[in-house]
Amino acid sequence: MNPIDINLTSEIGKLNGVIVHIPGPEVENMTPENAERALYSDILNLSIALPEYHNFLGVLKKYSQVFEVRELLTDILHNEHVKHELIAKICRHEHQDNDKICHYIEQIQDDDLAHQLIEGVQMEKDNLTRFLDDERFSINPLPNFFFTRDACFSYGNEVVISKMANKVRDREAIIMDAIFNHHTSINAKTVNPIETYDRTGKASIEGGDVIIAREDILLIGTGSRTTTQGIDCMIEFLKEKPGRQHIIVQELPYKPESFIHLDMTFTFLDREHCMIFEPLIIHASRYLTIHIVIDDNKVTSIREEKNMLAALEALGMPLKPIMCGGKNDQFIMEREQWQSGANFVALEPGKVIGYGRNINTIDALNKEGFEIIRAKDIVRGKDDIKNYKKVVVTIEGNELSRGGGGARCMTMPFNRNTFKI
Repeated sequence: MNPIDINLTSEIGKLNGVIVHIPGPEVENMTPENAERALYSDILNLSIALPEYHNFLGVLKKYSQVFEVRELLTDILHNEHVKHELIAKICRHEHQDNDKICHYIEQIQDDDLAHQLIEGVQMEKDNLTRFLDDERFSINPLPNFFFTRDACFSYGNEVVISKMANKVRDREAIIMDAIFNHHTSINAKTVNPIETYDRTGKASIEGGDVIIAREDILLIGTGSRTTTQGIDCMIEFLKEKPGRQHIIVQELPYKPESFIHLDMTFTFLDREHCMIFEPLIIHASRYLTIHIVIDDNKVTSIREEKNMLAALEALGMPLKPIMCGGKNDQFIMEREQWQSGANFVALEPGKVIGYGRNINTIDALNKEGFEIIRAKDIVRGKDDIKNYKKVVVTIEGNELSRGGGGARCMTMPFNRNTFKI
């Protein structure tokens, strides 16, 4: 099989290649005591979450080529040089003063090592200090990894490696960097703007905050996960690109945590429609929208815009917004936004996946011509998105949504059909 190239110039072109991670024991390794450190406000019941996830995964597999993180990681670990390099990088980052742990990890068999690097390496209680240590793991689990969107993102023909805002997630970016650089099924070039350009030590950027509006337009949220310094690094990165480039920056609230990323408030649905959380995207007065223009290797303009929709319309991308939670009751909007109601991912233009539990959001989509079908019916062969011009595929999400993300968060697309908007 020929390797798949990186190609991503929109959020809605037909999905051809995507990376996911099936949640596993790393999720159940959380307790109420360590959940906050793991960036969760609640703990998930894996036995309930997995059937929901497998319906989601089953839909993706019917319409795209799907790669799983754990399998990709296992494959590259068979290369001894890659294995040694990856372990050394993780050890430098997480255990600079403990050669024993690094030596122990080196001895783990490849298949088991792939699991343990995600699910956690249990601490050997072989001396008094470790025996009395409340920590269970010498290398902690990665319970957020099923949100594969965050650790990197595709843009054009490159993969941008994220700098995570919280150290507990850094290993996700390290693993994704290794996968894209070494797996033979994907033909990728990786770039790391923050590693290259940041001199402040304050830069971070996560994929959930980056939305590809058009090949020359990036929407980027800045808040608790993506800093202004991280966006400055993206500006420097884009200065190297030919032609005029636009970054539209949306300030996000730091609280509540449902505003963790821009894609929790705005996602593309098709050429004409987007899903928004209206109180922030249209009616916010405290949170600015900034339009940055980069041309001829320099910033030629930086100005405040009325909102993202106005900025996009001025660039030839008029969009009709559909309201998360419907348009009649702000309390319903807030409740459904909390449940990732604005977070959709497109299989192709006008054919999207989201949580069915957000009934007012799904009803708003239906009123705009999106037929509603259940993911489980597609998986069982009872329905097919090919039968519809516009459709929203619903996954139940009653448990998955408690993790703080939706369908877009759980996918890392790296190849879509080029779609001119």
